[in-house]
Parts: sequence; C-alpha cells; structure tokens
Amino acid sequence: MKKVLLFLAVTVSIFFIACEGDPGPPGPEGEPGINILGQVFEYNTDLLFDPGQDALVSPILAFPNNVEVFESDAILVYRLTGQDNSINPPADVWTQMPYSEFFADNTGDVLQYNFNHTFFDIQFTLDGNFDVSGLGSGFTNDQIFRVAVVPSEFAQDGLSMEQLLDGMQLDPSEITTIGN
Repeated sequence: MKKVLLFLAVTVSIFFIACEGDPGPPGPEGEPGINILGQVFEYNTDLLFDPGQDALVSPILAFPNNVEVFESDAILVYRLTGQDNSINPPADVWTQMPYSEFFADNTGDVLQYNFNHTFFDIQFTLDGNFDVSGLGSGFTNDQIFRVAVVPSEFAQDGLSMEQLLDGMQLDPSEITTIGN
C-alpha cells in the first residue's frame, strides 16, 4: 500500500511540475520611476566683495534646468583646491566645504569658503576674521565649485569626491560646467 501511495504521489508531482499553460495577459503600465541617483555639476565663478555681508560672494546661481532638487535633498559642495601631479595623469584635488584656510604668517588670519542654497539656487561665500576686500585674485577669481545633489536617504557627511561619484555611478567626464 505504501508503494502505491508513493508511486501516486510521485506521478501527481511530476504532472503538476511538468504542466505549463499559456502565459497570462500583461499587467497594467506602472507609474514612471523616479531618479534616485544624485546629480553633479560645476560652477566657475568669481567672488566679489559685498559690503552688506562684509564678505566675498558669488552671484546667486540658479541650478541647471535639467537638475531637479527637492527641499529634502542634501547639497554637497567641493572646491577645486589644486592638482596632484605626483600621479600620472595628474588628478584634481577637491576639498569639501565649508573649508577653512589658515595663514602661516603668525597673524592668526583665517579664511572660510562656504555656501548657502535653496532648492532653486546656490551662492558661494568667502569670509574671514580680517578685511577680505583686498584678497588677491587667486582666492577670488575663476573659483571652481562642484555641487552634488544627493537624495537625502543616500546622503552621508564627509564623503570624498571619489566616494560620492562612485556611489552615484557618475564619471567625472559627465559633469557639466556652468559659469564664466
């Protein structure tokens, strides 16, 4: 009796596993997806003295039209601070803002590059603990800032530019430069 039941169970199992019917109708069209990857772009701008703020500031710069920024997104900004020529090919050196620069002339003078933003635009600032209106053009002209718009659920503080681009699956050659 056990052998008959075992034979019957195996036969029924093979029948159900081996059966295949016509595929069913396709499901309804889904909602369009959202871009969960961030976007990166650059601004090349000059910082001009604004007596009202007692600081050097860029113009208020609108985000590109093809970049959608939500109020909840994190805005990360990096300033191009040099180039590493010890490797081949040379690599840009990006420093995350806010960024302070301390002068080694025993005056205690300190500069700070910073930024303000809404979800429509951004402004870069340079302030110090001294009169910054007479700073040289190396601090103020043709400053390159890289802006990363990161969906808030993916944002982390302290990311290097390389980590950020890797996480966003972006190639540096795909970054749009805006300005001057």
